[in-house]
Amino acid sequence: MFSASRFFSWSVLLLALVVLAVGCGKGGGDSTATPEPGGSDGGGAGKRIIILTNGTSPFWDAAKIGAQEAAADLKTAEAGLRVVVDTNDFSDKGQIDKLRSYQGMSDVAGVGISITNSGNSSIADELRKLAKQGVKVITIDSDVDRKNDRDSRIAYLGTDNVYGGEELGKAAKGLKPDGGKYATFVGLKGAANAIERIGGFGVGAGDKFTQKENFGDGGDQNIARKNVRDAIDRNADLDTLVGIWSYNAPAIVDIVTQLKRRKDFTIVTFDAEPIAIDHMKNGMIDAMAVQNPHAMGYEGVRMLKALITDDKDALAAMEKRMNRTEEKDLFDTGLKIIIPDEGSPLADTKFGDNTNKLTLSKFTEWLKSKGLQGS
Repeated sequence: MFSASRFFSWSVLLLALVVLAVGCGKGGGDSTATPEPGGSDGGGAGKRIIILTNGTSPFWDAAKIGAQEAAADLKTAEAGLRVVVDTNDFSDKGQIDKLRSYQGMSDVAGVGISITNSGNSSIADELRKLAKQGVKVITIDSDVDRKNDRDSRIAYLGTDNVYGGEELGKAAKGLKPDGGKYATFVGLKGAANAIERIGGFGVGAGDKFTQKENFGDGGDQNIARKNVRDAIDRNADLDTLVGIWSYNAPAIVDIVTQLKRRKDFTIVTFDAEPIAIDHMKNGMIDAMAVQNPHAMGYEGVRMLKALITDDKDALAAMEKRMNRTEEKDLFDTGLKIIIPDEGSPLADTKFGDNTNKLTLSKFTEWLKSKGLQGS
């Protein structure tokens, strides 16, 4: 990086070295290396397993903890691998730029990505380029367009989002047997998990429910709150508010609380951010369909390590344990329906065979056992 010119002064060279050291220490500001067994910060030698998020939220904090635990439990360092979580900005361009930056890097061995927009085939094209280099590619949490771009990744690992939406729809139906008018709120309307959850919700809720509007906020929590207010202002007959991404639950509760209209709305949401857990304790959320981001991080690292090291036994064991359909490239990390401790109409409601219904207290006990604040 530095000229060999004899006109360089020692002071300029020293300054340049200091700047270079500071820049390397930041690592670009976007990636967080997972601590390796033995106390290393993950920045040493070895090929990288990269978990690339769609954006930032406490959901991904839980996934990062899972990835860290997998790195330690599965001894990735002994296999010459280190785990890094790289954070996107909720944009398609951000993911494309990051995927391009990985190309040509000999230390990138595996990528697990939550796709921001399944309708953008340019993202899938970048995954194909990585695969041609020998990089093992899987999707986590949100998949590619399975009709057109399934070949761009080896497998999807996460929630069965159609099923998850159906189960949350069943919860709404159990809470309002006579039906209702609902609005859905999500970050990116083009993300596969958004499309699948919203479609599944309509099926699970049934014909007595009518969708009024679907709002996207682009990952901006101020817009998320504005969307809730707009939905209420524009739809006098609205009675059910449905949060599709993790931060939508707090946004819904914030506005309903400000308007002092809790009694007017049934509130059902995906995921369980720490603040959403408190909201349910305080009677502000009626049901949560909770994924397992901890398992997404953990099992994502397990799968990528097995693919990279060609551990067929580990892959077969994962398929036996996590594949619940005839589609062999789909791996399910499970779903929980969380209800308040007392007085919920859902106490006697039956959900699907792959759903674990828990009271809030039982759920918080599970979180504590995993060292998590949310899920």
